[in-house]
Amino acid sequence: MAHVEGTVSAGSAEEFPVTADELSGLRARLGRQAAAAGLLDVSYRQVDTPIGPLLLAATEAGLVRVAFEIEGFDAVLGSLAERIGPRVLATDARLAETARQLEEYFTGSRRSFDVSLDWQLTRGFRAEVQRLLPRIAYGHTASYGDLARLAGKPTAVRAVGTACATNPLPVVVPCHRVLRADGSLGGYLGGPQAKTALLALERIAPPRAADSPTLGPES
Repeated sequence: MAHVEGTVSAGSAEEFPVTADELSGLRARLGRQAAAAGLLDVSYRQVDTPIGPLLLAATEAGLVRVAFEIEGFDAVLGSLAERIGPRVLATDARLAETARQLEEYFTGSRRSFDVSLDWQLTRGFRAEVQRLLPRIAYGHTASYGDLARLAGKPTAVRAVGTACATNPLPVVVPCHRVLRADGSLGGYLGGPQAKTALLALERIAPPRAADSPTLGPES
């Protein structure tokens, strides 16, 4: 894989001075041009959040991956290059809106996300379960058994747990709202501290009249 971070190397910094703002602008232009020309398989960027840095990755179809630092960003990018395509570029192209909505979520002003999603990294029953996760309302939780019943396979509790633990779009697709039947956390891709923090964030935020019920109807 050759993922490109948009650096410039041409002589010494004294001969060709490039400021951070200029480099950022160049990277943005390269990303836009590559995307417009159909030369970009995956764009990615990092965002800082209260639960640590997140890696966002998108294809032309939409957001394809949200990764925690604990997963190893280089390993995630390598996997994306192998599974989607080798043209992986660090750029805001396709990701500015997702970053904005994440900032709103972490400041308590957003309850759900409205961005295009690319589900190509998941298949079968796992994908079915993951697509149900946005139906768990902000500030509410459901059990793995609840999701299994909603998916039409009430005995598939373990498979539901696996689907949640392998969700490629955590935070945006809220697998953190799924708990064990006894109320304990269960597994989470970002680790127990991240899951606890997300649940605390949603419980602290003031309720809104428009908030939907737990496991509400599919929108």
